Amino acid sequence: MNVASALSEVDAGRRTWTVQTATFSRRIGVRPTLVAACALTAALAVGVFALTIGDATFTPGEVLATLFGLGEPRAELVIIEWRLPRVLGGLLFGLALGIGGAIFQSLTRNPLGSPDVIGFDAGAYTGALLVITTVGVSVASTAAAALIGGAVTALVVYLLAFRRGFTGFRLIIVGIGVASMLASVNTWIILNADLNVALLASAWGAGSLNLITAEQVGVAACVIVPLTIAVAMLADRMHLLELGDDASAALGVRTGGLRLSLVILGVGLTAVVTAMAGPIAFISLAAPQVARRLTGSASVTLTASAAIGALLLVSSDVLAQRLFAPTQIPVGLVTVCLGGVYLIWLLIQEARRR
Repeated sequence: MNVASALSEVDAGRRTWTVQTATFSRRIGVRPTLVAACALTAALAVGVFALTIGDATFTPGEVLATLFGLGEPRAELVIIEWRLPRVLGGLLFGLALGIGGAIFQSLTRNPLGSPDVIGFDAGAYTGALLVITTVGVSVASTAAAALIGGAVTALVVYLLAFRRGFTGFRLIIVGIGVASMLASVNTWIILNADLNVALLASAWGAGSLNLITAEQVGVAACVIVPLTIAVAMLADRMHLLELGDDASAALGVRTGGLRLSLVILGVGLTAVVTAMAGPIAFISLAAPQVARRLTGSASVTLTASAAIGALLLVSSDVLAQRLFAPTQIPVGLVTVCLGGVYLIWLLIQEARRR
């Protein structure tokens, strides 16, 4: 049995399209594609709506005209320079969190296997806190520290969870333990910091898109886009891992190297979001599972998870802007509240299934 036939068996019973050329052949599920397209369209619609609301309101027609370069100078200032980076950040960061969550839930074969639960977000926050409280606030240094903190935490969790093989349950348990310890360390750092620095660090730690700039979105895109392409190239082999190590190894998959590569890519996607906007919880947990239920797939799907993640984050940010207007709250507070309700429901569903 080769990889193509194995994937055909995994996809058996689903309606698919086959895209084939002289050098390329790909089976595409109809329902996952439609779900991803609808979710992405809805996310873009919410993004356009977010550009219309605020102290200065615009019609959707005015927003679209401005986006195509036909708007008035006032509209270009408000929509393009002030509001558009925040909307693009919400779409891009939601996409990255959705893919990152799908990677880890596929590797662990567990709906709780997301980067925020496993502790990678907490590690990125620790790295950023150490820089904020010692060196000072700088976009570049904070972003670099968050990336390093997330990567080091991922390495520690991976090494502690690896014992004569790899199991997703062990990774989750070890990750929860490491996350709890890091949460205590983060609290200690904030309590011992200068009051103004502690307030700034706490606000950043809530996860917010309030101060996102076009430059930050551009830098994040330069990291997220290549990582997303790399994940797409490994997607087929990632799904083969779900068949088990023995079966995937028999199909020619190098399980150890592939799993480590996917962990690095997943950490990179979530850490860059944390570096730019702070730790935004529960998007990476909820998006893959919502996508799986909408698509009717046996496992998580990367494209649908990315689209659902973008929709969830940009919608949550609209709530964060308007829920207590004129005061804007960090989007992380909204995602935590919505994610907490979702997590309770998910645990109840899993308990009933077993």
